Amino acid sequence: MGMGKDIRHKIAARAAKEIKPGMIVNLGIGIPTLVADYTEDLPVMFHAENGILGTGPSPSEGKENPHLCNAGGFPVTTIPGGSYFDSATAFAIVRRGLLDLTIMGALEVSERGDLANWIVPGKRVPGMGGALELAQKARKVMILMNHVSKDGRPKIVKECSLPLTAAQCVNQIITDMAVISVEKEGLVLDEVFEPYTVEKVKECTGAPFVRINTGLKEGERL
Repeated sequence: MGMGKDIRHKIAARAAKEIKPGMIVNLGIGIPTLVADYTEDLPVMFHAENGILGTGPSPSEGKENPHLCNAGGFPVTTIPGGSYFDSATAFAIVRRGLLDLTIMGALEVSERGDLANWIVPGKRVPGMGGALELAQKARKVMILMNHVSKDGRPKIVKECSLPLTAAQCVNQIITDMAVISVEKEGLVLDEVFEPYTVEKVKECTGAPFVRINTGLKEGERL
């Protein structure tokens, strides 16, 4: 099933609450790019693999700079103190482990935190991008995505069926239904979004939860 604009922004706004002052954060393509729109008053530096440190919110319509875009090719702004450099320097920041957080989309995430987000076998893709290195080197990996696929299948599973981007790298998942932590012992359900229930989230998740921290009982809503 598709995801409406309001839901995409709701997920991005919730993800922004995980960002702390002084962090260096990489935003992936899709919903993650919206996160910058919810951190205007927060001293944080957003990193883009194409060579920017210090991207800001999306520009207003008509104010786009055609020479200034993120790694996905979408227009961005920069904040005071922002800088530009080549892709080699951008990836050196990643490889040295200097990113506090990377926020990406996913096709599948396993109960152990395995990530599959770069290819569907048989389908043409432009390339794997920086996902493989970001997933391995960032201090925290957060995934923003639909809870289920377009055909209704869980995207959070016991074992990934698609080629892995990286193994045991995901720390947190935020979907249109819930906020989930990935811990050593398995998945932890931290929050449930309206209008869903704990029972519905469990039904739409292809792996068990080892703990539920929401304080809600089966069938209860926030």
